[in-house]
Amino acid sequence: MQNLGVNSSQILVQSAKQQLGADRLLGAAQNVKNDKSAAAAQDFEAMFISEMIKPMFETIDVDDTFGGGKGEEVFRGLLVQQYGKNIAAQGGIGLAHFVQQELLKAQGAQHGEGGDSSTNMQQNSQQNLMKNMDEIKTMNTQSLKFKTTGEV
Repeated sequence: MQNLGVNSSQILVQSAKQQLGADRLLGAAQNVKNDKSAAAAQDFEAMFISEMIKPMFETIDVDDTFGGGKGEEVFRGLLVQQYGKNIAAQGGIGLAHFVQQELLKAQGAQHGEGGDSSTNMQQNSQQNLMKNMDEIKTMNTQSLKFKTTGEV
């Protein structure tokens, strides 16, 4: 009988170890899912920011001192993309978090999970987005005014 007790406790210990390993594996899979969705959301925000600031650079004339031409047009586009990536990497305009929540929510819906993002986070993200879009519009307007009149 004593041997039976040792075997069942060993089985319980082995089962617990297997469960712990499965839990770690699930946690690692969730972290990978979050990392990939965060990267996709940040890439989306970078692209969005690049498109928002592109008109500011279109108003700047090409300086003949440093060349100009088709090459500068191409590199200016790359510069605007890099500005978008840098701004997004430093926190951006608050869009990436909202996009990530929606991506996770959509993935959860595909797999039959509940994935509700909090209403407060959505409202804060939307408010930050609207505030920053207004600031960008103001900067674009000021840039156009400066280009046409020379006044700030």
